[in-house]
Amino acid sequence: NLYGSLIDIFRNASTVMLLAIGMTLVIATGGIDLSVGSIMAIAASVAALLMNPYVLGTELPPNLLKLMTDPHFTYQPLWVVILVTLIVAIICGLWNGLLVAYIRIQPMVATLILMIAGRGIAQLITNGVRIQIFYEPYAFIGQGWIILPFSLYLVAFMYVIAWLLTRRTAIGLFIESVGINFRSSFFSGIHEKKVKLLAYAFCGFCAGLAGLVASSNIKTSDAFNLGRDIELDAILAVVIGGTLMSGGRFSLLASLIGAVVIQAITTSMYAFGVPAFALQAIKSVVVIAVILLYSEQAQVLVRKFSAQKEAQP
Repeated sequence: NLYGSLIDIFRNASTVMLLAIGMTLVIATGGIDLSVGSIMAIAASVAALLMNPYVLGTELPPNLLKLMTDPHFTYQPLWVVILVTLIVAIICGLWNGLLVAYIRIQPMVATLILMIAGRGIAQLITNGVRIQIFYEPYAFIGQGWIILPFSLYLVAFMYVIAWLLTRRTAIGLFIESVGINFRSSFFSGIHEKKVKLLAYAFCGFCAGLAGLVASSNIKTSDAFNLGRDIELDAILAVVIGGTLMSGGRFSLLASLIGAVVIQAITTSMYAFGVPAFALQAIKSVVVIAVILLYSEQAQVLVRKFSAQKEAQP
């Protein structure tokens, strides 16, 4: 297996990379999804409950302790755990898409609803209990290695699926068209509501997969802390990748690079001894710098500077 600082950066960035893939499509439609962190928490709670429901039971089996600490014990098989968890995540994404596309609520407000309520839903699922996960095959999702960390193969798989979906079908053009001008897209025959619904559902799917990776990595369902504030990193990764917040053209690969850049900054700051509570301030500086670089004023200055250099003999 390969190890090292670079591998650790990619491994730790895997959850943000998964979120960035889904967030790219949402932002490309002119929307935003603030609820991906809460969807991660819901996914982790559902998965943990399916594997270990005895924690919430009133009648406990006599050999409960032995069962719970058995690395091969799970109440439901792994494929059921993954399938049900991802279906729940897709439903969350469809809820966001329904509010944005069909009820016409502003994306920030619509997704803020699930962002706030999602943590409560996740804690209701587990009754506020942090369910420990001992099932080793599930832990392999976030901790396993096959030359490279297994989570990176999941990122590569989702990238290929998203790339094929957006670059080998007309869906990518529909997403960009809706992001540029959804009214013109509608009059051109594009069903912009279904395009937005698809984008939010896919983003929910990516958030559910990220929740599986994160919970299997820490081997617990921490509904309160898992995925907290990670939506900001996902949005920043997409913006660093060049996708405009107003929607339109997008690049999935550039968003993945943006996620790696964010994780590299985080790892570097920790190496320099920067405390965790000060890290958000440093990220805010990066956000400001990126916004300034993409502003019209900055682009005008760059064009003027380029014109002056070309005019010089």
